Parts: sequence; structure tokens; C-alpha cells
Amino acid sequence: MHHHTDHNFYYLSVDIKTAIHHYCNYQPRCHAEVRNKLYELGCTTPEVEENIAELIEAGLLNEEQFARAYARGKFRIKHWGRQKIISQLRLKKISEYCIKKGLAEIDAEEYEQTLERLGTNKWDELKKERSQGMKQMKVYRYLMQKGYESDLARDLINRLIRK
Repeated sequence: MHHHTDHNFYYLSVDIKTAIHHYCNYQPRCHAEVRNKLYELGCTTPEVEENIAELIEAGLLNEEQFARAYARGKFRIKHWGRQKIISQLRLKKISEYCIKKGLAEIDAEEYEQTLERLGTNKWDELKKERSQGMKQMKVYRYLMQKGYESDLARDLINRLIRK
């Protein structure tokens, strides 16, 4: 069994520190992502926890900041609704507190406008659809898949029908 000297181990951990600092600096990360990355880099569990603690202290790892940036980005760029943002943040093991903070980044008026635009565009795309029921279902399904609340989707579809 090849034996590492403490000297080599020190260099290894410096490399890991550099790599993980770069990883966290590039974009906001959640704890689960960083934990996985540290294991990938060959850290033991105590090293992982120690590195996580250091990153939090250094302000490089902040779950609330991550949740805010994530919610903002997914809404602005991908036009996701709140439901999809919530479920994706939960998958990343983000606390409910931070999820709430993340959702607070979404402007309510902008949210309404985005939902309206997405639904209206989809509705217009389906103008060749003969069955009104089918058209409504397709718009509803599309908005659900984007992560919008079902009551908001239904309200919008009712407005589109009356147009």
C-alpha cells in the first residue's frame, strides 16, 4: 500500500480547496451539490463537513443566496412557475425557509404577465385545434408542466375562452 506523507496530503487538500472555491465562485451552489463535488474530489466524510463549514464561513456557500438566485434565474430565463421551482429546490434538499426566500425574488406582477403571455401564445399556436376541450386541455397541461398553479392556469384559460 503506497503511503502518503502529510506533506503530500497538505498539497492534495490545497488542490481540493482551490477546486471547490472555484466551483462555488462560478455560480451559487446548494449544499448538496458541493457535498457531491467534494466526494467526487476524493474527500472523506469528515473532510467534506470541514470544507462545507469553511465555505459557509467564507461566505462562498449560502443556501439562501442559492435559492434566491435559482428562483430568479429559472423564472426569468426558463419561465418556470412557482410549483416547479419549489419541487426542484426540494429535490436539492433546500430548506423550506430558503425556498420561501427564493420565491420572494419573483415579482408578482411579472409572474402574472409571464403566465398570461405563455398561456396566450400556446392558445394562439393551437388555433387549428378543432376541439375546444382539447385546446383547453393542451394549454392547461403546458402551464402545469411549466410549473404554474392550477387555479391560475384555469383562470387564464377561462379568460382566453371568453376572448
